[in-house]
Amino acid sequence: MVEMDNFDLALLDELQRHGRATHQQLGERIPLSASQIGRRLQRLESVGVIDGYQVMLRPEALGLGVIAFTSLKLKHHNDSSIERFQQEIDSLPEVLECHAVVGDADYFLRIVAPDLNALSEFVMKKLMRVPGVDSVRSNIVLKTFKRGGPLPLDHLHQSQGRQA
Repeated sequence: MVEMDNFDLALLDELQRHGRATHQQLGERIPLSASQIGRRLQRLESVGVIDGYQVMLRPEALGLGVIAFTSLKLKHHNDSSIERFQQEIDSLPEVLECHAVVGDADYFLRIVAPDLNALSEFVMKKLMRVPGVDSVRSNIVLKTFKRGGPLPLDHLHQSQGRQA
């Protein structure tokens, strides 16, 4: 884990909530100058704490009204099968996330589609045809009330207190 002080943690917390804030605006919320903010951000980016910056879009506002969480099992679990599967899944823009898991499934996917017919087409004609896929089960989202929230950082503040 990367060493961070309370200023770094406050900066990360602010960025998660206000990603478009300028260095100056961040400096008004965190008692650091804009140049200090810039240097800290550059360091946090270079060590991989900050993975990137993006805008969060509302799928339904863009005609993607169906979200499905899909569990998927593979037929084979050798390295080449897994690698090919991951490459195929990576090329499907409908799959927003793919997680390797332990349990009844091998992978969990978050999929978006314009409607149920499009989801059905995607699953039957693309997902089920990915080499190595054995079975697919989908749960369709009825309503989303919390989406993409900031990561909790309280445990890092607590560990800072123990180190002091």
